[in-house]
Amino acid sequence: MNISNKLSAICSLLMLLSVPSVAQVVVSSPANETEVQSPFTLSATASTCSSETVTSMGYSLDSSPDTTTTSGTSVETTVGTSAGSHTINVIASGDGGSVCVTNVSVTVTSTDGSVTVPSNAISVSSLQAMNNWKGVHDTGGKGKASGSTSIVTSPSMSGTARKFSTSYKDNGDERYSLSFADDTASTNFFYDGWVYFKDSTDDIGNLEMDMNQTMANGDTVIYGVQCDGWSKTWDYTMNAGTVKHQKDRWMHTKSSCNPRTWSVNTWHHVQISYSRDDKGVVTYKSVWLDGAEQGLNATVPSATKLGWGSSLVTNFQVDGYHGSGSSTVYLDNLVVSRW
Repeated sequence: MNISNKLSAICSLLMLLSVPSVAQVVVSSPANETEVQSPFTLSATASTCSSETVTSMGYSLDSSPDTTTTSGTSVETTVGTSAGSHTINVIASGDGGSVCVTNVSVTVTSTDGSVTVPSNAISVSSLQAMNNWKGVHDTGGKGKASGSTSIVTSPSMSGTARKFSTSYKDNGDERYSLSFADDTASTNFFYDGWVYFKDSTDDIGNLEMDMNQTMANGDTVIYGVQCDGWSKTWDYTMNAGTVKHQKDRWMHTKSSCNPRTWSVNTWHHVQISYSRDDKGVVTYKSVWLDGAEQGLNATVPSATKLGWGSSLVTNFQVDGYHGSGSSTVYLDNLVVSRW
């Protein structure tokens, strides 16, 4: 190589060295290939992405198209998900459209409810962020109610919480529902979500968190659990009639609960465990509020013929407490696991 060619090669090398390298998304927590408990803290930063200034960051779980995004060069949030192996996709976006991703693999060993969700369970995360939620006045209750629901970024744990705004008269009930899967075979379920009361709980009569499942024979099983502000207990539903002629009935437990005593402007962790047999007889096992377990300990018939198609539905119902009033409730990091 002559002198001219050597100088050209050195100049080319210097030019390469002067080009800024593509910055990686730096995840400080959790560490890759570690065991964590749900919920866990996700902390990550990125200043540049493909030589562009980072303008927003976010994450998804297991390559889900549902991505939680915040503006800025960092993400600091609490992530709740089911037990088992998961991949956290941490994403940084540049001001010119570039996208940089760092994947972190974790094994969630348990939730703070200490329920072991098997590795073969099907878990649907971020249910609160799905766009097909619907609200309707529950005509089985008293009075009248109306409401609306929307996605908000604050208050939020994940960056995508669901807001429920409800007005009522004469203790009216508003039921918000989401159809999220088709599954006639699963017999075990674990409900895991976070609830936030805005400013006041004075107008909350009951907070109801239900699920409906159509079995292979066409019967619908109702898994109903509520924090009852009237009896100040955790309640569950049963069919006191027959499959063809149902008589839905709320049953009180000895476990205490009153939504009006929950702290406002803070997130509360609610977890519920139940299962069924092939005839739609449901066993309500336990409920956890902020990690404290209380037993439901009831096995009751809960199947009825409603003529519904094959679906899994989760319901979130807010009941009024006075002659008239309104409430604002938020739901975040909702996960339902089934097996």
